[in-house]
Amino acid sequence: MTGLTRRGFARLLVGAVLLPTLTPLLSNKALAAPEKVKIALLLPGSVADGGWSMLAWQGLMSLKKAGYGVAYSESVPQAQMEQVIRGYADDGYTLIIGHSFEYGSAFAEIAPDYPDTDFFASTFKPSENTPHNVEYINLAYITAAYAAGALAALISDKGKAVGFVGGGDNPTQQGMMRAFIAGAEKTRPGVKGLGVVTGDYGNAAKGREAATTMIGNGADVIWHAADVTGLGALQGAAAAKVKAIGCYADQRDVAPAFVACSFKQNLDWMVEQVGESVAKKTFSGGQEWTPSVAKAWSIVHGDGQFNSKLVSASAWQRFQTVWHELDSGALVPKV
Repeated sequence: MTGLTRRGFARLLVGAVLLPTLTPLLSNKALAAPEKVKIALLLPGSVADGGWSMLAWQGLMSLKKAGYGVAYSESVPQAQMEQVIRGYADDGYTLIIGHSFEYGSAFAEIAPDYPDTDFFASTFKPSENTPHNVEYINLAYITAAYAAGALAALISDKGKAVGFVGGGDNPTQQGMMRAFIAGAEKTRPGVKGLGVVTGDYGNAAKGREAATTMIGNGADVIWHAADVTGLGALQGAAAAKVKAIGCYADQRDVAPAFVACSFKQNLDWMVEQVGESVAKKTFSGGQEWTPSVAKAWSIVHGDGQFNSKLVSASAWQRFQTVWHELDSGALVPKV
């Protein structure tokens, strides 16, 4: 059930995506002894998507290097999720990680049939009453999106509008769009926040079209949270010669002259942390893990944090104030 399918479009872009030194990777220090822990990772897309799936897979590969038994499945269709989950559970995997929104409810239904298996869904806890062997996570999506909107507004040259390109039409993406808009408009009065949720994570053409439309309506900074669709959004920004902010991974090399920085989601760190918790027998089943925004996300641009040609020192200083307030909880986005 393992595989590594490289898709043509993503392959051209992902080669430049590097692991930033600012990420709190466990692979830089000793991992807990694996003790025959077997981990399966179920992904909604390709490990060559340049972001969401790729980063989780990189965390899994770090665990493999440390001696854990690992397997993964790419591009798992929703119709086959139950079959794939039960297949790994029946094969005796210690931990099964479902890396998308849909696994939240799927694990809640399936996990009680496998009380000796741990399940981790990289999404919010769906209800108060969840199985004792399922852990969830709040990856500070809303807080990060608010921060991205704030930064976009601060680095906008025209001060007229900034835009967000979303992927799948789900509550998380809709919430991120609203948070981005709120962050932009509250941080810099007069700036209009725009947003399009395309309904697709894997369509670069849709991402480019959405970005182009918002640029036509005055946006001069584009941020995305849409995987391959988002790569198209970055290309659309570059074609129009406006600034862009990457997402999930360090995407500076997608459009070097226009990517100001990237909001990297520390999904590799997340996978490593969860795997280690199983080995240490500290897995928090029935709970929702809530790392702060500065642990769940990193602002990166190569070996630094931003492109100084696109982000002024004063804009970065103002953004840092917003970022620290968000991380400490002094500022809580309401969307």
